[in-house]
Amino acid sequence: MELYIVEIKSWEKQVFRLLRSLLAFSSLIIFLIFGFSPKSVSAISELNGEGSHSFVAQAVQKVAPSVVRIDTERAVERQQFDPTLIDPLLRDLLGESGVGPERERGQGSGVLIDKEGLILTNAHVVERVDQVIVTLSNGEQLDGRVVGTDPVTDLALVKLDGFSKDQLAPLGDSELLEVGDWAIALGTPYGLERTVTLGIVSSLHRSISSLGFSDKRLDLIQTDAAINPGNSGGPLVNSKGEVIGINTLVRSGPGAGLGFAIPINLARRVSDQLLEKGEVVHPYLGVQLVALTSRIAKEHNKDPNSLIQLPERSGALVQSVLPDSPADSAGLRRGDLVIEFENVLISDPQILLDQVDKAEIGTTLLIRVLRNGREINLSIKPEALPVLN
Repeated sequence: MELYIVEIKSWEKQVFRLLRSLLAFSSLIIFLIFGFSPKSVSAISELNGEGSHSFVAQAVQKVAPSVVRIDTERAVERQQFDPTLIDPLLRDLLGESGVGPERERGQGSGVLIDKEGLILTNAHVVERVDQVIVTLSNGEQLDGRVVGTDPVTDLALVKLDGFSKDQLAPLGDSELLEVGDWAIALGTPYGLERTVTLGIVSSLHRSISSLGFSDKRLDLIQTDAAINPGNSGGPLVNSKGEVIGINTLVRSGPGAGLGFAIPINLARRVSDQLLEKGEVVHPYLGVQLVALTSRIAKEHNKDPNSLIQLPERSGALVQSVLPDSPADSAGLRRGDLVIEFENVLISDPQILLDQVDKAEIGTTLLIRVLRNGREINLSIKPEALPVLN
């Protein structure tokens, strides 16, 4: 009996030593990750949440009341039957009523940004629709009126007439974002209201042209927070519960799982113009550009079948010029390498596009190009981007 008791005591000591070792190891891990500082406490609090709710729940509580569902309808002309496949006898009996209007329904999300009932959403959600029905977070349904759309940035403004409630979304500053920041997506994917997904900011300033959209001008926020059909127009939110972007598209096929949002700073500027004028005017030059680097140019110049020799330096290479465009009037030609625009060095096409977006329409601007090994100064006047129907 005495030996048994000694063995028990020895076993207890071993367990105690093991627990003490585990505690010391856990403390070391916490120190290595967070350090013993006030920041470590806030980092742990952010991960675990204060009280019984996580930081995600707290952020959602601030924004969710302002998130709405948008249902749309429009009339479309569709021919129900191919007339060449209908028996002549049936045509005589049924008449020529195979063509008629049908109702096409769509759905998206939006976010209230003004106490008078202004909703920010995507242009592709409400373009060319006959009816807009908005469902508020409390289930109330109201008719919406499209104030204006901007297809170039895929943004739109919808007005709820007679609305006056204090449930607005707090807007953040997308310029303060860093890769790795938390990103929370809210919306109505596949008609499932009040859906929340969590991820991080995967990348910033992702050009929409790299995703295959040549008719848009956008630098997007990339996130791995799940964004699906129906999320379009809903808010992307940071850990403080501030709207940092408007969800706009998701990549399908290879690379699926990556979502993209329009920075809220751009959305603010566009919504202000839509509210004031009902449209957004974008300056343009009328050129199609590709990025050129010294490496690409050297590889091209080695080809004995090359029609022209490219300058072996970085810039925006003119691939084509639209007839009767500002670029055509200024004398820009295919093969020109744009190296400077209004004293700003141009190392890639995006820098040039950013400068053109800031330019005033009709103002004479200086553009410097390399042509046949010579630098040439040209004067160019940006015009309003033609509306594409």
